Amino acid sequence: MKALIIGATGATGKDLTEILLSDPGYTEIVLFVRRFTGLVHPKLVEVMTDFDNLEAVSEYIRGDVWFSCLGTTLKAAGSQEKQRHIDYEIPAKFAGIAKRNGVRSTVLVSAYGASAKSNVFYSRIKGELEDYIAGLGFEQYIIFRPGLLLRKDSDRLGERIMAGVLRFLNGLGIIRKFRPMPTSTLVAKMAKAPHVTGAGKHVISLEKIFGS
Repeated sequence: MKALIIGATGATGKDLTEILLSDPGYTEIVLFVRRFTGLVHPKLVEVMTDFDNLEAVSEYIRGDVWFSCLGTTLKAAGSQEKQRHIDYEIPAKFAGIAKRNGVRSTVLVSAYGASAKSNVFYSRIKGELEDYIAGLGFEQYIIFRPGLLLRKDSDRLGERIMAGVLRFLNGLGIIRKFRPMPTSTLVAKMAKAPHVTGAGKHVISLEKIFGS
């Protein structure tokens, strides 16, 4: 199975790349990146990409499954407009090209509470992306909705504080279903999903990711 990844240089994307490279069910892994990662592996191909001009690399957007791990925070993006561009517009454009080129399967990292009707900006754009990709009609469409992700060596202070608060509450038996999730847990389920999930649209909730 040939896999394509966008968002490969983020924490989730890095972990996903590592697990796909070690999985014999995947024969080729293509990363679309702004700069080369420095990884060397016989199954790995890196495509230098201007994400504002995806048509320039459209010939490489061909395979069996594409994974979207692309996402940012409002603080990192600097504005809602820039965050929307990264979290919605780029993956939506990639999805359109992938569908046009015959890619059959999509695996999308979305977010807990994603809904196009949400009053929360982040949840709304994640929901809008889910809906847009659904409208493209991929043969297999798998959406993962994790909560707070624990990234190795995270430099996000707010993320570390929130993780600490949730762990404390979880230890008291409170809101355990919202417990933080290591990226390694998420990507293990993502890598397996195209092999074990049937055709159609599937939403893998936070509880299912932990429980499956």
